[in-house]
Amino acid sequence: MTEPMTFRARIQAPLKEVRHALTDPAALRIWLAEHAEVELPDRFGFWGRTTPEGDAPHQRLLHADERTVRFAWVLDGEETTTEFRLEEDGDATILTLSQTHFDFQDVITGKSIRGVLQTYWALAVANLAEHLEGRELTPKIDFTSADLRAQVTIDASPATVFESLIDSEVVTRWFGYPIEIEPYVGGRFAMGGLANDPSPAKVLELEPGSRFSLDWGAPGVGTWELEGSGGKTRLTLVQSGFDAERPPYAAWGGILSGVAELRRYHEVPDWQPVMVA
Repeated sequence: MTEPMTFRARIQAPLKEVRHALTDPAALRIWLAEHAEVELPDRFGFWGRTTPEGDAPHQRLLHADERTVRFAWVLDGEETTTEFRLEEDGDATILTLSQTHFDFQDVITGKSIRGVLQTYWALAVANLAEHLEGRELTPKIDFTSADLRAQVTIDASPATVFESLIDSEVVTRWFGYPIEIEPYVGGRFAMGGLANDPSPAKVLELEPGSRFSLDWGAPGVGTWELEGSGGKTRLTLVQSGFDAERPPYAAWGGILSGVAELRRYHEVPDWQPVMVA
């Protein structure tokens, strides 16, 4: 079995508030799932449209204390283990998430729903941070729908937001991973840089301040549409052209978790990324 997938995030809230948001069913129904039931120390469950295989609660609580929540989660017939661990960081809290049974090959092939776990949790933790800071949440993935469409409002002009979508250095900052972009129609969009991405996306459309689209191959075409109003930008994202029998939920989760950070990049004073390197 592969090593657990692990990442760390800095949440701008005291440890007790973060722990409450992780274990209070009303809070979980805001930032994580449509439905949640928690009765410590016996029960921890969540389910619904925005949960992978969310037809019912498939979790089983393993351990909970003031700094740790750990539960088993059956996905695609396998019992995985998820753990949240908290530590104080001044006025903030460092959350370490560990998830077993994640294999990046499942992202590429779509063979198992477990392929969504990395980007699913990245988006969920970003929304946890937004919830605790009193900010609007980023739209979640609807795992019951093949319509991959979302809309957010960003407190910045369309020209400013557009530049932050096509400038390699800026995109690398807010996305948290090296991105190299050739900003013209027919240009390449390379995850990890052009030297490291053998199959970069291709720029299909680039209309300054209004529209940017990329052909990702099998995951389809991603389109970013921008419209200004009152100094703000309404950003509409659409993923199309994929196999409707296997929607690219993992890729869609990655895009949405990136959008969460894009919004913070433009709106949060003294911005720092939620994810800790």
